[in-house]
Amino acid sequence: MTILFFTIALFVGALAAGLLGSLTGLGGGVVLIPLLTLVFRVDIHYAIGTSLVSVIATSSGAAAAYVREGITNIRLGMFLELATTLGAICGAWLSGFLSTSFIAVLFGLILIFSAAISFFKLGDPVSTGEGSPLSRWLKLNSSYPTPEGEKPYIVKNVIGGFFMMNIAGVISGLLGIGSGALKVIAMDNVMRIPFKVSTTTSNFMIGVTAAASVGVYLSRGYIDPGLSMPVMLGVLLGAFLGSRILTTAKTSSLKILFALVILVLAVEMMYNGLTHKI
Repeated sequence: MTILFFTIALFVGALAAGLLGSLTGLGGGVVLIPLLTLVFRVDIHYAIGTSLVSVIATSSGAAAAYVREGITNIRLGMFLELATTLGAICGAWLSGFLSTSFIAVLFGLILIFSAAISFFKLGDPVSTGEGSPLSRWLKLNSSYPTPEGEKPYIVKNVIGGFFMMNIAGVISGLLGIGSGALKVIAMDNVMRIPFKVSTTTSNFMIGVTAAASVGVYLSRGYIDPGLSMPVMLGVLLGAFLGSRILTTAKTSSLKILFALVILVLAVEMMYNGLTHKI
């Protein structure tokens, strides 16, 4: 395989990963890492470093648009980044002491969890009331635009959401994914904020979380420009196309397709990890 053909194949594969990740809202990392390790036979540590670089790029582009629309809760995102950043650094540090087989099996389990979250979306569990004293003290309560006008919401269970964000950060740093599913669960079901706000705020946070851990991978030499550049460009283009297609695509069909693809990848990752082929 020549370098040119390898680079083009990487770009096309990353484009597909970005497209699928954008359409399902879970980011391209959950598809990108299995693609790099299983198809292109890239060492999983280099695959994670490459994924983190692409996560930073895609998150930065999408987050800017959501902030302009006034949906993202920037104050809440910055507060929760304290937890995810600390977790991401710990996860990246731990990755150097864990075997590739263990990481592959853990990644397979996270893939299955992500597929389940994508397939079984719950309704918007936003609650009303006074909220927690901590959310009022930190001024986390806010509002977001709707066709009927600004809709206010309150933030509950700040401590529980902060703890879950720390776990999401560890997984992000360890596996090189945005762990958007865990971030959305923390804000959606624990902190009880509107789903649209939780997804956009999660996207705002993902890039910062990845940036916190990518330095550790860079210092260990796991960031390869030859891998990162075509992958980053492919994921960016795929995410852009996905955002355009999303308005006309059938959500139910996308969820079924994504769940099936992810389950196949998860089984393959876990099998290769257990048999020490990765």
